[in-house]
Amino acid sequence: MKNIGIGILFSILWSSASVATKFGVQSAAPLILANVRFFIAGILLLSFSYLFGKDASYRLPTKSEFKKLALFGFLNTTLYLGLYVCAMKYTAAGIGSLAVSTNPLIIVLLSSWWLHRRPKSEEWAGIVLGMLGVGLATYPLLADSYTTLGGLSLLLTSMVAVSAASVYYATVKWELPNLLINGWQVFLGGIFLIPATLTLSDFSTTVWDGMFWGSVLWLSLAVSIVGLICWFYLLKIDTVKASLWLFLCPLFGFFFAWWLMSEPITIYTIAGTCLVVGGLYAGQRNKLAAKKVDQV
Repeated sequence: MKNIGIGILFSILWSSASVATKFGVQSAAPLILANVRFFIAGILLLSFSYLFGKDASYRLPTKSEFKKLALFGFLNTTLYLGLYVCAMKYTAAGIGSLAVSTNPLIIVLLSSWWLHRRPKSEEWAGIVLGMLGVGLATYPLLADSYTTLGGLSLLLTSMVAVSAASVYYATVKWELPNLLINGWQVFLGGIFLIPATLTLSDFSTTVWDGMFWGSVLWLSLAVSIVGLICWFYLLKIDTVKASLWLFLCPLFGFFFAWWLMSEPITIYTIAGTCLVVGGLYAGQRNKLAAKKVDQV
């Protein structure tokens, strides 16, 4: 029951990020929102790690490790989250949550190129279903101006960036604890984003109100810290079963978008979500079958 509760909590927190971002960009330019979030989350994670780390692994990274953390932070925070928060200015919150759920499918494609691994037929089926699902769910929102083609392009580019970060993360033999890795990559990613924030953002229109700080604190504390702690916990127990909790993210995402932002839920939304969930299942089916065989 404990693992189920943590899995549901992860799905809720992860899917809430798009709605929280939509609220935040009403008060500030997207990159300002992103930079403040990154520094709060990074400083808190690093402070907690170094103050309460229980063993010698909680140390300063070596020069080589800093280079790896910098590249990971650039891909996972600067590019992915920087593009994602900009995309959410012009994209429906529900679509943002749905797109995030396609990450495992894009990772399959990038792995085939980066790791020279040919995707299997069911993985190709998952990719096609996932992309069709996003397209179908987006169609009516484009007509109603909840989403623009520019926003959707930024969103899909951000999904490629985070998938590349995930593949890179898997290729590195990390010797630092997960909390420390996450703290440094978020903090470094925030530093790399500063030039773009200073160049592209209009600080004069920023309103430092309750909506801005509520969004920043939710994204920093609930999503970047609690959500990731839940995710690392689930990964440690069972990687395959952990990925299944991503299936719930589109469902919670569209619910939050409807409940908090009055975004419409149509037959296109339902059909598109079903296609994405079906694609995720198709892409994970072999892993699930192998897991069952191992348990027999």
